[in-house]
Amino acid sequence: MIALRPLTDADAPAIRRVYSGATVTSLGRPAMTEREAEDYVVRVREWAAADPVEQYVLGVDVAGDLVGVVKLGRRPDGHGRVSYVLREDCWGQGYATKALKELIVFASTAAGLDSLGAKHHLNNPASGRVLVKAGFTRLGIEDGMIEYQLLARP
Repeated sequence: MIALRPLTDADAPAIRRVYSGATVTSLGRPAMTEREAEDYVVRVREWAAADPVEQYVLGVDVAGDLVGVVKLGRRPDGHGRVSYVLREDCWGQGYATKALKELIVFASTAAGLDSLGAKHHLNNPASGRVLVKAGFTRLGIEDGMIEYQLLARP
């Protein structure tokens, strides 16, 4: 069972595992260090405490194991941007699609957003398949990224 949950300080080692290996290769960034993972969790918790919240970052928890994060950036115009990152040993199991569907419900209910956008690198077609399975429509390519949109709905 998948659950989205706030990150805790104890999640830093799991976040470091998420942001490593093939996962970061597809993101075009280096692996997180221990310190970067700790700092990331602190920033995420600060964002969650802001009023209003402009950036939601929730852990993807599978049976007590933090396997990734989903992110929802909020713009003042009622539009949000979603993204997600999963540990590479969890790819291909449907976790990203399930987590993204839960994030869509959260976006339209708790966050009150009207529409959502997402994008992925051209060399990551699996991410596009996740977006389509979650209900997004491909718009086209912009600045080397494939863009998607979804009208948020529960």
